[in-house]
Amino acid sequence: MARSHTETHLLGRIGWLRASVLGANDGIVSTSSLVLGVAAAGADSATMLLTGTAGLVAGAMSMAAGEYVSVSSQADTEKADTERERAEIEADQEEELRALAGIYEDRGLSPDLALQVATALHAKDPLAAHLRDELGFSEHTEAKPLVAAGASALSFAVGAAMPMAAAFLVPEASISLWVTVISLGFLALLGAVGAKAGGAPMVRAVVRVTFWGAMAMAVTALVGHLFGAVV
Repeated sequence: MARSHTETHLLGRIGWLRASVLGANDGIVSTSSLVLGVAAAGADSATMLLTGTAGLVAGAMSMAAGEYVSVSSQADTEKADTERERAEIEADQEEELRALAGIYEDRGLSPDLALQVATALHAKDPLAAHLRDELGFSEHTEAKPLVAAGASALSFAVGAAMPMAAAFLVPEASISLWVTVISLGFLALLGAVGAKAGGAPMVRAVVRVTFWGAMAMAVTALVGHLFGAVV
């Protein structure tokens, strides 16, 4: 009797995790940068909030559309390769069987054992065997456009709401300072959470995300200051 395998791996999270981390990171960085840019140009708090709100809505929709189009392209490619592989198996099963056995030989099995394994898998589900072992497809990395789009849009909005809340709650004279500090703090937290969920080194992730976030905010504030000075 076959025993069920209950071991849990982190690879199954890769689709929604990548989209969520990217969306939240972009939401924090782009919105805080917008607020700091208009603040450096001398705008009042009402203008900062309007700019931030517009950035939140536009950014969330842009992230959703971008993720959906990108992941849909991946899904279309996977579907086309699946149909191509199905046609090749139907056209010449013996050749496809030899090809699958050759893959297992390259992985270290003896020719006889490789052929036995390939034959057994072909008898059960040849298409699934080829998709998995020849093309590298798996349920963990399957393209899911709607999941990616939804995760990106929602996480962007949540990320963007953090600097927006800071700009709304703190005194106008100290908006730039508080938006910077709070945004970098949330970026560090995001890096730590993303690293924990993905099983990656936490310190490296935190440093990476906060460094590039700080760079984006600094450059945008500089541009706002220069244009504000010119105006």
